[in-house]
Amino acid sequence: MQTRCGLEPRALAALTVILLVAAGLAGGYFWAGRPEPVRAPEIVRAAPAAATPAASVAGAGPGSESGPAPGGSGTPGAGGAKVVVDVGGKVRRPGVLTLPAGSRVADALQAAGGVKPGADLTGINRARVLMDGEQVLVGLPGVLVGVGPGAGAGAGAGAGAGGVGTPLSLNAATVEQLDTLPGVGPVLARHIVDHRTEHGGFRSVAELREVNGIGERRFADLETLVRP
Repeated sequence: MQTRCGLEPRALAALTVILLVAAGLAGGYFWAGRPEPVRAPEIVRAAPAAATPAASVAGAGPGSESGPAPGGSGTPGAGGAKVVVDVGGKVRRPGVLTLPAGSRVADALQAAGGVKPGADLTGINRARVLMDGEQVLVGLPGVLVGVGPGAGAGAGAGAGAGGVGTPLSLNAATVEQLDTLPGVGPVLARHIVDHRTEHGGFRSVAELREVNGIGERRFADLETLVRP
């Protein structure tokens, strides 16, 4: 190469180094691009189905509820959250019950042994999600005190009116029962029910002020007559 191309020894050595470096880079490139074995992804197994709340399988005697509404039993909350409710009236085993969070009124009735024969369930929404600390009364007629003439009308069987002097439950009362409150007509009663449905119920009486049509003065009249 030196004789034919007339290269000096130093130039020939530099050319040799360049060729060696190029060969090394080419080899590294092809080595990095070589095919490699790939592991198949692991199979992800479906999580086990959530256990049915105890309330939905509680023993129910003759005349008890046939079962919750479709999709009625709620899924227990994170960390096994619970709700404590008081079920009374015309049920077989009235008392304070502890149910999984997300349970519905139908679950509470079944956990209380089911309703007694002939109990009127007209005013009870069995698909409603229960709230901690609430009371569900079955088939007990109630009369609201201090509501004015005709106060007891529409406050028949159901979970909203518990008895004489008992505040009306904002989370369980029907439109007809709310209509008996002072200063509350059918339209405002419907607004209260719509607000309850949209926000998942009332957690305190103070939330009643968020309902369209209830100002400070009207809230002051209703504050002692209702409960969550």
